[in-house]
Amino acid sequence: MNKLKYLDQFVFIPYFVLSIFGILMVYSASSYAVIGQGKPPEYYFLRQAVFVCVGLFFSVFIFSIKYSHLKYKKSIKYTILFTVVLLIYLLIFGEEINGAKGWIDIGIVGIQPAEFAKLSVIWYFAYIFSRRQQQIIRNFLSSMKQPTYLFGMILFLIIIQPDVGGAVIILFIGIIMIFASGVSTKLGVTMGTFGIALILGAVELVRTFGTRLPLLQTYQYNRFLAFWDPFEVSESAGLQLVNSYYALSRGGIFGVGIGQSVQKTGYLPEPYTDFIVSILGEELGLLGVVMILSLFCFLILRIYLIAIRTKDPFGSLLCIGIATMFLVQGSINLGGVLGLLPITGVTFPFISYGGSSTLVLAMSIGLVLNVSAMNKKNEIEKLNDKG
Repeated sequence: MNKLKYLDQFVFIPYFVLSIFGILMVYSASSYAVIGQGKPPEYYFLRQAVFVCVGLFFSVFIFSIKYSHLKYKKSIKYTILFTVVLLIYLLIFGEEINGAKGWIDIGIVGIQPAEFAKLSVIWYFAYIFSRRQQQIIRNFLSSMKQPTYLFGMILFLIIIQPDVGGAVIILFIGIIMIFASGVSTKLGVTMGTFGIALILGAVELVRTFGTRLPLLQTYQYNRFLAFWDPFEVSESAGLQLVNSYYALSRGGIFGVGIGQSVQKTGYLPEPYTDFIVSILGEELGLLGVVMILSLFCFLILRIYLIAIRTKDPFGSLLCIGIATMFLVQGSINLGGVLGLLPITGVTFPFISYGGSSTLVLAMSIGLVLNVSAMNKKNEIEKLNDKG
């Protein structure tokens, strides 16, 4: 394929390495848990390998699409509509697991609509904001009315699942993309300050009133208790965080070796999902965690750099949204693992087990590669014209 010569290796290689490493870590972290589930040791390993391969196919396919086709209004409109329908279907027919409706069971795998909603919102906002930049500068409130209604509806449908972690990620994506769309610095700072005050106020309300607050369920309040003092509730709500600390402490600088984790043998529930970084820290130590985080941060910075270099507003906003999704999701996961944030069930990108998440991440990479290829092609054509 002729487009391969424009492939951004500084995006593709980190994505590929992280995905392959994720398969290995899922195998190591899940090898004991599957025994209690009556499944073969390689069960989650094989499934994750399939997810990564399918994701790689989608990534390459999206990369190969003509850049201008990404801006088709009908495609974006139908994608958003399909996302909303999935979220509504989930609330009506979805199976409740651990107090939340997060998956639609289609037999072989479960679809997590909130994961696809992240990419749908990014794509939609990139399209709308790129077309309304002058309107946003002249009349911010008027230009934001329609996208805000749709954004609010999607957030609401995710919150009432309830999936607070997914809603927070999408909220931050939306805020950053609004800031990047041309909003004035003064208004941006005002909105940011108001948002921080709102979050701090909400946490204080939870601390004061607890489960007496409407819509706050007991298991959600217990996560705050574990966040405030995990060792006080180490036998219940604080179990995961306390064992995460033990895993990271036992790993030290160099780790105890791949496959040698003790915490994955029943102490840390579902260690192959949102607490897989704890197992990584135990088996490969601080050095292993730093190496993976460095590669992950390099990928994020590279995508932000592509956004800065992209002269087309749509492509720039698309990359900003995707990089922000990676950054916020990774930060929330690490915050929960380290006890710096309440546990939300958010997985770590590329490393944790998950079909929907793996596919969405892969498709996101495909979009970034497409934007980067467009940039490289335009630069080469300009140089040829000058020559």
